[in-house]
Amino acid sequence: MNRRISVVMAGAMVLALAACSGASSTSKGDTGGAAAGQNKGKTLKVWVMEGTNPDATGYFKSVSTDFSKKTGAKLDVQFQPWAGAHDKFATSIAGGTVPDVAEVGTTWTTEFAGTGALTDLTDRVAKAGLKADLVKGLTESGTLDGKLYGMPWYAGVRSIVYNKALFKAAGITTMPTDWKGLLAAVEALKASNPKAIPFPIAGDSQYGAMPFIWGAGGDIATLNGKTWTSTINSPKAVEGLKFYTGLALDHGSSTAAASTWNEAALLKAFAQGNVGMMISGNWTIGKIAKEAPAMAKNIGAFPIPSRETGVAGSFLGGSHLAIFKDSPNQDLAWEFVKMMTTGDQGAAWSKETGFFPGQVSAMNTILASNDPLVAPFAKQMVQAGRSVPTTPLYGQIQGAKIVESMLQSILTKRQTVEQATTVAAAAMDKIFAAKS
Repeated sequence: MNRRISVVMAGAMVLALAACSGASSTSKGDTGGAAAGQNKGKTLKVWVMEGTNPDATGYFKSVSTDFSKKTGAKLDVQFQPWAGAHDKFATSIAGGTVPDVAEVGTTWTTEFAGTGALTDLTDRVAKAGLKADLVKGLTESGTLDGKLYGMPWYAGVRSIVYNKALFKAAGITTMPTDWKGLLAAVEALKASNPKAIPFPIAGDSQYGAMPFIWGAGGDIATLNGKTWTSTINSPKAVEGLKFYTGLALDHGSSTAAASTWNEAALLKAFAQGNVGMMISGNWTIGKIAKEAPAMAKNIGAFPIPSRETGVAGSFLGGSHLAIFKDSPNQDLAWEFVKMMTTGDQGAAWSKETGFFPGQVSAMNTILASNDPLVAPFAKQMVQAGRSVPTTPLYGQIQGAKIVESMLQSILTKRQTVEQATTVAAAAMDKIFAAKS
């Protein structure tokens, strides 16, 4: 994940994180500088994805200084572009040329863990007293067969971003907290401004559909023993997808063109000022404000509601820090991971990137800030952050765009929801049956 959030949101998060991080960079379970002599002359090789922090030079200079003081070792931080990172990881794992530690996208962690390449962090996390303070959704996506392979670092989540001017013109003063309220908002927007698009349903965005599957009590797939089975065609999942796509097909919330839109196209349409609301990530607020300054004052947000009153599950995307099993510096690598994900350095990273931290204590402080462009996303993340099925095989499902193809078939009326979900479930189960 490598997109940025707004300066306004980042500023609010800085204050919150500073409050929860305390004055010391020492994390729970630290060994401090006790091992500094043993580590003298050692260098820890680290891969970090390029772009999440627009200028990471100063940050990693500080990290390197702190790390050397604490451990006596040096850091060799190498930035990797997201575009080719997956293939580079796979090649490095196969060739035995992995770094000691790497930032790994949340949808990749279990894939690489499944190859046996990553170190099991479960006992280290428990011993450090950090287990209870990790954000659930990030922990889920870093867990395979009950063992944690990815230490939660940072994340973003999707909620509903809305146009305050259009909402005001439509007389909407209370944000929807269930599907009934969401539909009422669509109808009010339609009546107020027939030229506006109340709530576009993007056919090329799997993450827009997931909150409605989860919000109806359904799921994408379930694990029985060691076997995954698709449940995207279960009655509850179908109910959620019927409501979601029905907003477009039955209630005119969308436009025909949106059946092929991805999230970038959705964002572009919203920035033009004629979209009432959309499902979008916390990192997009700053992008809208930067690219369409006139929209900055008109941006609002609220959590995606579930069928009944409550917050719907929303995919929690971001990154873990993982230690490679082939690293000869396991203890040293863990000291680095702790430093990066907790304490002052963890807070500094969130400050500079604007993404949410992976600790519940830090997130709770952010929730208490009541910033209207921060709190809704934080609430969505803490209360209902979800992961896609934690199996290496799900990457193949995403690569085949099974969910997106299903959505587009429904939105273009080529198939009913029942037909499209049956096809999608069969395609998923074929991949699950192939094993890893």
